[in-house]
Amino acid sequence: MKRSQINSALIWAMELIKKYGVSLPLYAYWTADEWRKNNDLTDTIRKVMLGWDITDYGLNDFEKIGGVLFTIRNGDPNDSSAGVPYAEKLIMLKDGQGLPTHFHFNKTEDIINRAGGVIAVKLYNSLNDYGIDYNSPVEVYCDGIKNTVKPGETVYITPGNSITLKPFMYHCFSAAKGEGDLICGEVSSVNDDRTDNFFYDKLPRFGAIDEDAPPLMPLCNEYDKWISQII
Repeated sequence: MKRSQINSALIWAMELIKKYGVSLPLYAYWTADEWRKNNDLTDTIRKVMLGWDITDYGLNDFEKIGGVLFTIRNGDPNDSSAGVPYAEKLIMLKDGQGLPTHFHFNKTEDIINRAGGVIAVKLYNSLNDYGIDYNSPVEVYCDGIKNTVKPGETVYITPGNSITLKPFMYHCFSAAKGEGDLICGEVSSVNDDRTDNFFYDKLPRFGAIDEDAPPLMPLCNEYDKWISQII
């Protein structure tokens, strides 16, 4: 993914959340000078990977597969003293854009339609060898109400509603085509995005970046590089 694409996606996401009256922490907008000034205060931000997260999963087709995420809260699964004992994210998707099929080894998450369009979710159970179970029905809770859906059936989540995704439950979700850009909320158990994702197509969680432009903001997986460049 090109850095210029990442910069454009950041600007788009900031405009979208402003449109819907969502506010982010101050550090979401820090300049390089502000990061330099506050370097000694950002240990927790860096350790639990708070902040901006933009990826195309190495597919170079960001308009179709990818998204802009912002981690607001998180902890460290291996260090209970770091951060908080839960995680919260915003996921911004363009109309028709979505995330690839994956499950989590440990994380249980609520995906909530916060504003904008409609979330389209496809679900599958996983097999013992981590394959996809195309035959068995999937039991899933939406706002505490139990639902049973066919494997691969699309579940639509309208604004204000949510779906609970449990470990080893394959899922892919997108902003339903024609329904507009979307802000999803994610409230979950603490997680480490570097180790807790299993992508069916063996994709990288963080793709390589072609540095064709200066970075507008640091991403949550590149703080060490960012800090070393500005100090």
